[in-house]
Amino acid sequence: MRILFLNDLHDPRIGSSIRQMYQQAARLAQLGHEAEILSTTTDPAQVGQQEILGVPVTRLLSDYNPRWRAWVGLDNPRVKQGVAETLERFCPDVVHAHLIHTHLSYASLTRARESGAGVVFTAHDVMTFCYQKLTCFHGGEAAGGLLRDYEARLSKCLPCQRLRLRPGRNAAIAKILQRDVHRLTVVSDELGRALKANQIRVDCTVHNAISVQSKLPEAGAVAAFRAERGLEGKLIVAIGGRLHEQKGMRQLLKMLALLAPDFPSLRLLVMGKAEIYQQEFEPLARELGVAERVVATGWLDGLQLQQALAASDIFVTPSICLDTFGMVNLEAMEHSKPVVATVFGGSSEVVQAGVTGAVANPFDVPAFAAELAKLLRDPVLRRAQGRAGRQRLLDHFGIERLTTEFLKVYGQAMGAAGR
Repeated sequence: MRILFLNDLHDPRIGSSIRQMYQQAARLAQLGHEAEILSTTTDPAQVGQQEILGVPVTRLLSDYNPRWRAWVGLDNPRVKQGVAETLERFCPDVVHAHLIHTHLSYASLTRARESGAGVVFTAHDVMTFCYQKLTCFHGGEAAGGLLRDYEARLSKCLPCQRLRLRPGRNAAIAKILQRDVHRLTVVSDELGRALKANQIRVDCTVHNAISVQSKLPEAGAVAAFRAERGLEGKLIVAIGGRLHEQKGMRQLLKMLALLAPDFPSLRLLVMGKAEIYQQEFEPLARELGVAERVVATGWLDGLQLQQALAASDIFVTPSICLDTFGMVNLEAMEHSKPVVATVFGGSSEVVQAGVTGAVANPFDVPAFAAELAKLLRDPVLRRAQGRAGRQRLLDHFGIERLTTEFLKVYGQAMGAAGR
């Protein structure tokens, strides 16, 4: 079988879902299939074909002001010829689209269907009906985060997007998905509920996965990581990825302030761009009196990221947006770390409350902090839940399972396409 992945992003260092795509391509190759990736770049020097992690990647040029994404994301004339040429050259049996809402555009699904391939679209986020990370559905602090209103409508979207709102965008996307996609999958059941609330067909959930590493960082390297950052003998709660208010950073700093009196050795390890932390969140940390307890590492990837995860005692994902799956939860579980995750989105389908960690509402800062406190007080509980989390990863979230499920989906798509 020949599978062509569509993804605006091609760099496996910038996101877990991008790494998953490469890991799936590698697994497909092990099973005798052939996979390529069609992606984009804003750098003319990167245009063309290259092999990344053993996978052939074709990059098309697309660079424009993102304020026009609601228009260009439907049909991007800059990539039209490149998409057509790649489809003609590779002749895929299946085209599997991931993140295409900025550059490759939803029109690439139409061109894929017209090529005769079976077309699969995986929704990783809410961009099929929202213009950004979804934060309005729970009612915010005013409602205590207790609402579940997923429907996009003018009264909600216009005050948020204003001049960026494109009338008819969502209807156009839904029409393309219905007409040109043979199988539509989501990464969590909760994301599926959100899509269905916006009249978007969902065929099945295929939970995300990772390729489990054969070797994790050795104790000496982990100790060196701690020593280098002044973390010897400290209790470490870690957060990683894109630092943003929507990821619950403000709520987490408030939790840190609540926990600090009872846990003098507590430190918050922030694994994200240091300049963003300094500009957007350090002032609040200083106001709360916990700035000295925050260790901002800057962006980590590769071996350093693995050492940071191994050095942590607890991993936390307190997102206040719809965190559709939370791939970073799996990466923490790989290192046998308990995870305290947000109630918003698909984290509860990954983290088993009371078994591999906890799931809590980040708007209820005291309750979320109390879940952290349980683990901070009890090293035996931390180890037990960490081990349970790793076993859950091995049992349910390996790349082999994901690939097997998608091969079934690919067969269904090919059948629907008449191949």
